[in-house]
Amino acid sequence: METINKREAWNKGKLVGQKPPLKPKDIWAIRIYLQNAHAVRDLAMFNLAIDSKLRGCDLVSLRVRDITHGNQVLSRAMVIQRKTQRPVQFELTEPTRVAVSAWLEKSHLRSDQFLFPSRVARSPHVSTRQYARIVHHWAEAAGLDSSAYGTHSMRRTKATLIYKRTKNLRAVQLLLGHSKLESTVRYLGIEVDDALEISEQTEI
Repeated sequence: METINKREAWNKGKLVGQKPPLKPKDIWAIRIYLQNAHAVRDLAMFNLAIDSKLRGCDLVSLRVRDITHGNQVLSRAMVIQRKTQRPVQFELTEPTRVAVSAWLEKSHLRSDQFLFPSRVARSPHVSTRQYARIVHHWAEAAGLDSSAYGTHSMRRTKATLIYKRTKNLRAVQLLLGHSKLESTVRYLGIEVDDALEISEQTEI
């Protein structure tokens, strides 16, 4: 009689599903922690992750020139998303511009270099895996269960806050660079019926 080798499920013992966005109090907890730790690069990365709403692969592959003009950090930038090849715009708030400027001053990076170069010789920039570990560290610093949060928590945070404030699904769709409204609905974790009703109310 043959014995069948059963592989252990990849997600055994792991939390799966959508990663929750950070709450405003969590954002401030992480910012204060990074400021007190004088973690200049991480503060720039964290603020930029929240403001840009970019996927991890797009965030880590940003070059200095993508968000600067000369010595100035731009208040608005646009990048082409790797997953969809669609352009997406985002605003950089003043705290983010200050944090990025401090990082550029410390790192002496050129405009053609990656904004977050890797400390590992074989990688030109921080990898998505490294970025994920950094996010888990941020979550722990805020007193959160790090296993419940991930890189998509960063992407979802500002989008969720904007949606809660405005209920404007179309605007959030554009900010996230989604081609379909249904993708935004799933991403925000809201009910489809509510989304359709809100969409009808916000159409011009």
